[in-house]
Amino acid sequence: MAGREKSGAVAAQVDLFEGRSWVVAPEPQADPGATELVCQVAAAAGSAVLVMTPAEHDAAVAAVSHVPQIAASLVASQLIDLPSTAVALSGQGIRDVTRIAASDPSMWTQILVGNAPAVRGVLESLAAQLDAVLDALRHLESGSERGTVGARAVLAKAVADGNAGHARIPGKHGAAPTAYATVVVVVPDEPGALGRLLRDVGDAGVNMEDLHLEHGVGQPFGLAELSVLPSAISPLMTALGSLGWRVHE
Repeated sequence: MAGREKSGAVAAQVDLFEGRSWVVAPEPQADPGATELVCQVAAAAGSAVLVMTPAEHDAAVAAVSHVPQIAASLVASQLIDLPSTAVALSGQGIRDVTRIAASDPSMWTQILVGNAPAVRGVLESLAAQLDAVLDALRHLESGSERGTVGARAVLAKAVADGNAGHARIPGKHGAAPTAYATVVVVVPDEPGALGRLLRDVGDAGVNMEDLHLEHGVGQPFGLAELSVLPSAISPLMTALGSLGWRVHE
């Protein structure tokens, strides 16, 4: 479960598979010795090896990889005819949702063709949920009191179900999901600024669990969102504030 935007031996990377999932999916008649050899090759490349049946693999990647690609592409396609002033309002939400929409169309066409049955099944479920949301919005748009409560409930359930699904995504190093707190730091858009911030976080004795950088609109700075354990919030904010960083929780 890894790749690059370039192909061929010239574009090869020795560390491409390090820390990535590598699924070995033997057919029932596969030689156990051959399966074990493939697992050893995957492990030697630094991958986390999982053994699944072909059907299990196809169903899994349809849900966690292939349909997300289609969803990102469809959402991004809605930007094509938007006025430039509207696109200029793009924040981190749209960037997160559409990040993988820049993928290679020819490559993804081949992937989707190869897993069409499993992808279709997930998309049909997604389409049914979208239809329910559309029906709820139509009720709300009509302005009638009848069905309004039910329509709001449908929208709330769609978002709540998303919360529940997101909570199942594995956390750091594949461990159970962990709730982190976020400290936002204003970082000047200049060489070495982000490096200084990371050094100062380390000097404060805080382990940063994740980092997300958002650039300010029309301003020469960025917003660094530092994910840390909740217990680290207060000492980190105090330490960074004393060093002159503009910080808020």
